[in-house]
Amino acid sequence: MLIGLEGTFGSGGEDVVRIFTQKLKFKLLYLESIVSCDDESIQVHDLTIFKRFQDPESLLNYVTANWRENLLICNLRALSNLEMFLKRPFFMLITIDSSINLKFKRVSNKYPSWTLEKVCEESDKLQLNPKYCSIQDKAKLKLINNTLDTQILYDNLQKLDLTNPERLRPHWDSYFMHFADLAAMRSNCMKRRVGCVIVKDNRVVATGYNGTPRGAKNCNEGGCNRCNHPAESGSSSGVALSTCLCLHAEENALLEAGRRRVEENSILYCNTCPCLTCTIKIVQVGITEVVYSQSYSMDEFSEKVFREAGIKFRQFIPPTYGTIVIQ
Repeated sequence: MLIGLEGTFGSGGEDVVRIFTQKLKFKLLYLESIVSCDDESIQVHDLTIFKRFQDPESLLNYVTANWRENLLICNLRALSNLEMFLKRPFFMLITIDSSINLKFKRVSNKYPSWTLEKVCEESDKLQLNPKYCSIQDKAKLKLINNTLDTQILYDNLQKLDLTNPERLRPHWDSYFMHFADLAAMRSNCMKRRVGCVIVKDNRVVATGYNGTPRGAKNCNEGGCNRCNHPAESGSSSGVALSTCLCLHAEENALLEAGRRRVEENSILYCNTCPCLTCTIKIVQVGITEVVYSQSYSMDEFSEKVFREAGIKFRQFIPPTYGTIVIQ
């Protein structure tokens, strides 16, 4: 894999690179003539550079032939060059930032004459740059490096399991749970967005999301009194479900699939643990395995029913993405 690392001024990017190259055994690559040395937020010239390249194409060709190695590059800031790599299945972009206080402490060691105001100016110059904002938007991981302790930094980076193959190509669980999350985006239920997908032999049989019945007024338009006025109906999570007009995501998926299309070896993925009512229906149609992401108020009751029925039941925990605060 190739990890592209970009950071703001004084964010401790050099410490991260040292950990990658010295402890995590990544090979550091360098692309010449992208930006001047003074403009690079992560200075790597005092580190051992494994291989240098004169242009993005030669770098890309090298990585394509050697993508199974753990490779690192820190100067892909030119957006046109970055786009070339984002298209490839072996590339992952990570950005690094830090608090102004710690940026000032790091920079003061290198430039004693710099004031806090100067550090803020340099930090803002990059963070408010439209090109860098675009880079941040495309990053799979955004590290907030709020520690000066390199051991703490190393421990946290190691826990992220950055070389996990699933970060480059999602496992089937991740793949189908994304389908469930996408289905949930169609939900108009005022209480909770839930999405579900039924799979057989790694092929989608049916999808569903929660909402009022076909032809009825949508929940977000006032179609379900329980969801829209929980205080009046006294309906907290998992309570008074019989007064709710919204079909659950699992119910919609089961209705869409039909009994004959489910059969054996079908897996139901749901972004929320099924309630007890849906659990009974899932058991009855012959689903073999249930995988969920988020917990619900009655997980233990649903689990008991699934276990008694001999249905595999487990929670899916994906690799960590998004913003990670290290402190």
